[in-house]
Amino acid sequence: MDTTLRDGEQTSGVSFSVAEKLALSKLLLDELKVDRIEIASARVSEGELKAVKEVTQWAQSEKYQNRVEILTFVDGGTSIEWMHRAGAKVQNLLTKGSLNHLKHQLKKNPEEHFKAIEENVLAAHKEGIITNVYLEDWSNGMRNSREYVHEYLSFVSTLPIKRVLLPDTLGVMTYYETFSFVSEMVNTYPEIHFDFHGHNDYDLSVANAMEAVRAGCHGLHLTVNGMGERAGNTPMASTVASLKDFLPEVEININESSLYKVSKLVATFTGFRIPDNKPVVGKNVFTQTAGIHADGDKKKNLYFNDLLPERFGRTREYALGKTSGKANIQKNLQKLGVTLNDEEVKKVTQRIIELGDKKEIVTTEDLPFIISDVLNSNIDPKVTVKSYVLTHAKGLQPNTVVSLEMEGEILEENASGDGQFDAFMNAIKKIYFKKAMKLPHLIDYAVRIPPGSNSDALCETVITWKNDKKEFITRGLDSDQTVSAIKATEKMLNIIST
Repeated sequence: MDTTLRDGEQTSGVSFSVAEKLALSKLLLDELKVDRIEIASARVSEGELKAVKEVTQWAQSEKYQNRVEILTFVDGGTSIEWMHRAGAKVQNLLTKGSLNHLKHQLKKNPEEHFKAIEENVLAAHKEGIITNVYLEDWSNGMRNSREYVHEYLSFVSTLPIKRVLLPDTLGVMTYYETFSFVSEMVNTYPEIHFDFHGHNDYDLSVANAMEAVRAGCHGLHLTVNGMGERAGNTPMASTVASLKDFLPEVEININESSLYKVSKLVATFTGFRIPDNKPVVGKNVFTQTAGIHADGDKKKNLYFNDLLPERFGRTREYALGKTSGKANIQKNLQKLGVTLNDEEVKKVTQRIIELGDKKEIVTTEDLPFIISDVLNSNIDPKVTVKSYVLTHAKGLQPNTVVSLEMEGEILEENASGDGQFDAFMNAIKKIYFKKAMKLPHLIDYAVRIPPGSNSDALCETVITWKNDKKEFITRGLDSDQTVSAIKATEKMLNIIST
């Protein structure tokens, strides 16, 4: 079960809009192929009610109604009434899985709590609502009030409940405790379907999820990118990859090739960037940096493991930097379709190492410029930004006049835009439209001081572009932010002209 839209939304500063919840619900069920989604908490807000209505209407049309779940509360029927208004058919009822929580938060004894749960479950059953129950703080309940947990499960097994959900609410369990506790549940109550719901406070959530499955647990709760409160929940991509590779006897329906796409979309909606080194979906995880690794890959894939990027709709990259060797350079030259002799490769490698020592970022797209510089090539760039005028006056739209030289021809255009760089790009688009040439899409734009610098005299603009073939990055450096972006764009124009 994916709970990105409910528990993942408890990430500080994250709130999905109605449209985003609907789009992600469709993607999670239709493309990623998760079995169930938990999309909201009852009674939170009118916006949440509207989002759930949108999702349940779509789910009904696709016959997915029983795969969409809502967190509800023991509240005398208020949550059930909310479920009716939203059109939802499955409740995940939040109950207390530890005596500590029961006594100090609800200030009730077990008998009182059980009676209220029974009333809720029977009322839901009468209304055609399926009930699963969360045992909040179950992990601490097993540690400190085991008798209560067993008393609860003996009671709940007599009710019309489909699943019992076992949360490590505070993310405190070790993997050997997880195996022990889940085994005890499964063996003692074989008639109950158990789900495990992990949190990642000690970075053990994937290991705990695997041990829960190994112990006989029937379901897992995961979130895209590990979104969730504090350190987050068990991450979807890492868990799926680990289960497929290390517990192949376990059948799961997840479409691995969609994990990266969904991960990027969630990052875009939430504003929480994916760490570059995050397993499976991080920017760098299929990038070899050390030259010895690239050399080993060339000789017999010596540095490959079972996490092949193609499984996830990705490709292997070979980074350029101070630890690059000739093998890294050759891999990138092959990608560009460029051939150099051994002496030329040696010179280019040395220049890249020097740039790496200065903490410069070097990309594959920088290579033609480095080659031209190092080998003293007389090849002139095919496209040059000859001149431009940038105007920005209060109360008026920014405007730009641009002059380009393309293989000896001077082309001029002017345009307005939402900012100076947007106006510049609009003028460039006009020129390329007249030439019947297609520009790549700008998909990311970052401005910062150069890596390793503590000066504000210069800024670096890093732009990610995407055309029909691939994504690529260009960089510009200047004391003026707009000019640095123009320099990065000029590099892009030359790259697409090669």
